[in-house]
Amino acid sequence: MGFPIVRARRLRSSETMRRLVRENQVTVDDLVYPLFVTNGEGVNNPIASMPGVSQMSVDVILRECDEIVNLGIPAVLLFGIPAYKDEKGSSAFDENEAVQRAIKAIKEKYPDLLVIPDLCMCEYTSHGHCGILDEKGNVLNDETLSVLAKIGLSYAKAGADMVAPSDMMDGRVGAIREALDANGYSNIPIMAYSAKYASGFYGPFRDVAESTPQFGDRRGYQMDPANSDEALKEVWLDVEEGADIVMVKPALPYLDIIRRIKDEFQMPVAAYNVSGEYSMLKAAAINGWLDEKRVVMEALTGIKRAGADIIITYHAKDMAKWLREGQ
Repeated sequence: MGFPIVRARRLRSSETMRRLVRENQVTVDDLVYPLFVTNGEGVNNPIASMPGVSQMSVDVILRECDEIVNLGIPAVLLFGIPAYKDEKGSSAFDENEAVQRAIKAIKEKYPDLLVIPDLCMCEYTSHGHCGILDEKGNVLNDETLSVLAKIGLSYAKAGADMVAPSDMMDGRVGAIREALDANGYSNIPIMAYSAKYASGFYGPFRDVAESTPQFGDRRGYQMDPANSDEALKEVWLDVEEGADIVMVKPALPYLDIIRRIKDEFQMPVAAYNVSGEYSMLKAAAINGWLDEKRVVMEALTGIKRAGADIIITYHAKDMAKWLREGQ
């Protein structure tokens, strides 16, 4: 007996019918919007490789948050462009730096908007790597952990709702969790970049974050794109150390990883729809090659269908507008 194809087609006969039986749908509650905060005042530097994305000073970030809140987007992910860099990334835990000031300002104006600072050293080190280096340029994993914990604590003191370590050092979730708990911040969740791949899709991000490594690359600590089982091991380790949410980055080339992690761990899974994924669709849309609204909604729905509970995306504002139009 053949499969009853006719019955399936009956349920596709109109948009209202398709809505009735739709299995997955992205909502505004799924979205996190990344922001890049820098020092100064009145700063709004557009990034050519990421149309619609800018480096912004704290005062401009606040105006951006006006729109974000009005659109109903529940959370922002903050990245910093510091005033100074050194070999140890000291500006990352400087309470007078852009991210810490932005956290305080946003929470004062919009207490219900979740503020999640990305926790890493690459934007703050003079060499562009995600940790302390030895004399040969190798990342010293264990020596880096204390710095990451210090950064996490500085974000918590500034008023962050959650911290998101993205460095991929072994043991960093445990070190950050221990520091937060010991200083009265046991209520601060950790969203760990658990399966972060050494991807070619990060190029535009490094333009806006000014975080390109000065030598070498990050393949020694980020995951090999060919590996799948290893992602489950990385997630297991982060969960054991206290991660509350785990993340897959990038999203679209790793939908299978999102699905495996969701099935295996049955916990909140975030997916980062990264800069290269965003810029590809933006460029194609600008050139008239693709229908931007249609392909973005299809891409984000695919991420949701794969099992993501949270989608971090530069398309968040546009997506929120399109969803509102459809109501």
